[in-house]
Amino acid sequence: MHTEPGYITEKQAIQARLRRVEGQVRGLQRLVDEDTYCIDILTQISASTKALEKVALLLLDQHLQHCLAHADSPDDKRRKLTEASEAIARLVRS
Repeated sequence: MHTEPGYITEKQAIQARLRRVEGQVRGLQRLVDEDTYCIDILTQISASTKALEKVALLLLDQHLQHCLAHADSPDDKRRKLTEASEAIARLVRS
């Protein structure tokens, strides 16, 4: 049984991206504290959202490349594809 996460080869890149997002969100809090103009805050929210979407796409790509390649059986491969399809649907709805 394969237990290593599919994103292991990109773990540092993912962590770096998430730290950047964390900084962006802290910046959003600061903007609100400073009574910044709404449109400027919305622009920064958009940037944070896009950064999270990039992390999600990277994770999805790693899942497809790694987890499907290591599927033990056709049933396991179908299960992994179903998981990926459901994850894509959640991303599209959000």
